[in-house]
Amino acid sequence: MKKEIFDYYANKVAQNFGLTQEELFTKNRSRDYVDARWILYYICIERPISKASIQKFMFENGFSVGSTTILRGYKEAKKLIEEDSDYKALVDNIIQE
Repeated sequence: MKKEIFDYYANKVAQNFGLTQEELFTKNRSRDYVDARWILYYICIERPISKASIQKFMFENGFSVGSTTILRGYKEAKKLIEEDSDYKALVDNIIQE
């Protein structure tokens, strides 16, 4: 069940950032890609999906990430959401769909 929720959020985040799901899971470090992954981490942790599960699901999609990176991304996304109403609206929209 958590995998389906993760996949749903990954798809919605990718769409909202103008990325494909495959692009979301590439090692590209461009700002849009990084922000999209951070938002995905934030939404999943708030759901709550454990960091270990997020790690596993990211790996299954070809993206290896550590739990400290997920936590850092979550914190960075939280800052973005608190400081930028567009990010807050984006997250609220994805969660409510």
